[in-house]
Amino acid sequence: MGTTESPSQFNNLETLSTRELLAGINSVDQTVPQVVARALPQIEALVEATVERLQRGGRLFYIGAGTSGRLGILDASECPPTFGVPQGLVIGLIAGGDTAIRQAVENAEDDAQQAWRDLQAYDINPNDMLVGIAASGRTPYVIGGLAIARRHGIATGCIVCNPGSTVAAFADYPVEVVTGPEFVTGSTRLKAGTAQKLVLNMLTTATMIRLGRVKGNKMVDMQLSNLKLVDRGEKMIMDELGIEQPEAAELLKKHGSVRAALDAYRTM
Repeated sequence: MGTTESPSQFNNLETLSTRELLAGINSVDQTVPQVVARALPQIEALVEATVERLQRGGRLFYIGAGTSGRLGILDASECPPTFGVPQGLVIGLIAGGDTAIRQAVENAEDDAQQAWRDLQAYDINPNDMLVGIAASGRTPYVIGGLAIARRHGIATGCIVCNPGSTVAAFADYPVEVVTGPEFVTGSTRLKAGTAQKLVLNMLTTATMIRLGRVKGNKMVDMQLSNLKLVDRGEKMIMDELGIEQPEAAELLKKHGSVRAALDAYRTM
């Protein structure tokens, strides 16, 4: 049994007041960033390997089950609107397919062959990076996917929350964020899920910055998919070029992205 399944340090939770419950959850949550900080060298290695593959035309795949799978899908789905990258550069797959995004699919994570079958639909190849996400580090869906991918010359990484796990053994670039017992025993949607989300944030944000998808500190390639983002884009242009809103709005409308607007203005 891994540390994620160890008994909670709290007991008789049903007898606690709402404030006591919230204080307890918050107290254990505060340990998560410290755990992630200790894993920075591992995260760095995974980022560097991912950047290298994306620079040569590869993609980043996530595989996971349950909360872990959903977190991978969340991170993948937010890359195109945030960084303006194509759909399909970062791909999240979950045991049980899209149905499992909203509801649990019984026994889906127990098939060690299914992840590879799912990846075959995307023609995964040695240019790509495959990252398995599994709090326990023993999910068959993830273990099988990483093991078979390795045999096909595909680089593998993982994000796990137990030390010395089977998932990590099949990862070329393992990230182990050992979060310990949960507030509710075994409920890895809590601390473990938070730690995985922090690592995923780091992985794709650092990768996209290294790939040139951020300028200064601004999301210059973000998709202008709603009024809030159009307004943000106009303000970026105003701040960068020192111009007023009407001119910034016209530039953005004409060129379609902050980056294109800035480049066009500077070549005028």
